[in-house]
Amino acid sequence: MNRYIKHALLVLLPIGAGMNVFAQRDTTRQSINITTSFKPVLRNAVKVNLSGSQLLSDSVATVRPYIVPSQNLFYAYQPVAVKPLVLQQDTSIFLGDRNYVKAGFGNLLTPYAEAGLGFGDGKSMLINLYGRYISSKGKIEHQKYSLFDAKATGSYFTDKLEIAGAITMAQHYYRLYGYDHNLYHYNNKDVQQLLQDLNLKAWVRNIRQNDFQLSYNPSLSLDLFSNRNRLNETGFVVDLPVEKRFGDNFALKVAARANLTYYSTRGLAAADTSFSNNVFQLQPDFTYSSPALNINAGVIPTWYGSKMKVLPNVYAEAQISEDVLSVQAGFVGRYVKNTYQNLSEINSYLARFTSQTNTLETEYYGGIKANFGKHFKLNAKAGLVHYENLALFVNDTLTDGKAFNVLYEPKANNFRIRGDLSYVEKDKFSASAGITFNGYTGLKQNARAWGTQPIELNASVRWWAFNQVMLKADFEFFAGSYYLEKGNLSDRTKPGADLSAGAEFRINKQFSAWLNINNIFNNKYERWHRYEVYGLNLLGGIRFNF
Repeated sequence: MNRYIKHALLVLLPIGAGMNVFAQRDTTRQSINITTSFKPVLRNAVKVNLSGSQLLSDSVATVRPYIVPSQNLFYAYQPVAVKPLVLQQDTSIFLGDRNYVKAGFGNLLTPYAEAGLGFGDGKSMLINLYGRYISSKGKIEHQKYSLFDAKATGSYFTDKLEIAGAITMAQHYYRLYGYDHNLYHYNNKDVQQLLQDLNLKAWVRNIRQNDFQLSYNPSLSLDLFSNRNRLNETGFVVDLPVEKRFGDNFALKVAARANLTYYSTRGLAAADTSFSNNVFQLQPDFTYSSPALNINAGVIPTWYGSKMKVLPNVYAEAQISEDVLSVQAGFVGRYVKNTYQNLSEINSYLARFTSQTNTLETEYYGGIKANFGKHFKLNAKAGLVHYENLALFVNDTLTDGKAFNVLYEPKANNFRIRGDLSYVEKDKFSASAGITFNGYTGLKQNARAWGTQPIELNASVRWWAFNQVMLKADFEFFAGSYYLEKGNLSDRTKPGADLSAGAEFRINKQFSAWLNINNIFNNKYERWHRYEVYGLNLLGGIRFNF
């Protein structure tokens, strides 16, 4: 109660004092002291001060032991081998320079022409046309030849199939100039050897495997071959191969083949002849393929004439060191059809046949494949080949000797060694060399393996020295072969060596110039007795791409 009275007096006293100011001036100074017990105070803020200290260097290396995990653990997730998928057809095929014309001329009156045309995108359709012509004339009478080849191939692609066909036409004109020109004189008609061939082929194959994992590629081929005004030979071949895969490693292959030939002659002095030469085969093979081992085990039942033989077809290849060394071995057999067309590809100066006998080959072989570094590759193979009815070539000693007859050796063996070495430096440089040794033994009816080559050596070099210049060289060597003369006298031809070189200079994207120099040694050797080859010859020209 006293506190309220005091507060009231404090309020009223100033009011009363103010009223007295207006009444009279008071010269007396007065003061009032107010005292309270409340005093506000601000607390000092707490500030955290961080002060870093430099770390001391540790000169002691701590070595902790490595504890090998337990080897008896089985994890829920196991690693699996990474295997590539089957390569599918590329939908953007690089078709390259398909349209070009190449022409040139050389000594020995040698014109040369070559052309290639391509149509289609490679996805739904593809057509290629090719043609070539060359001829030369040597210094010996009737030493002349001309070659003309033309080929057309076409393919039509669906989602699963490729349907294709090909037509090949060839006309090879030779002259039988291998006679004694001092004793005999012939006109062109007497010595002409005009070989003509027309081949029609059609096939179909599945691009992708179907649901049954089957691959197939049946084909039909009709061949009409003739030596004009001398003989005709008709061939018909049917191939029916099928492959069934079991998983990634195993496959079963079955192929049926019929090879039919009909041969007839014209204008023989005694009487014309005709006969058939038919071979039927069934080939089942069981294969195993893996990165380390490939095995093919099969047989080839073959019907030839009235006889039936089962030929072996067993071979394998195993890797000793991955991508470095592998070994191979095999026991294989095959029939070689000695048709006039097949033998004329070996020797173009054949006389007409009165019969045909096919050659049976059975071979045991072994070999190695090796890679040295990134560039060298070596293939070496040695084998023993057993022949039945080996075809040999001898000059017709009953006449002027210009044509060759075919003799058949009933039994013969050949110890054959073949080696190949190659070096490849990307797309800048490549070199290869190969050598073959043939050792014929066991002949009964013939003293020698007439017309065969005991040693063959070949080498090739390609060097893209600059972006616009390509240099090349080829070398061939063979030892002399044995031949038979009149009076049952035999001799041996001299060894032959042939070195060729060439260059191609690219002027621009469309034009390039080329030059070939053949038989630089000017070595007029005889691959076949009495048929001396051309000497040094040069050939050059222009190539145009469009």
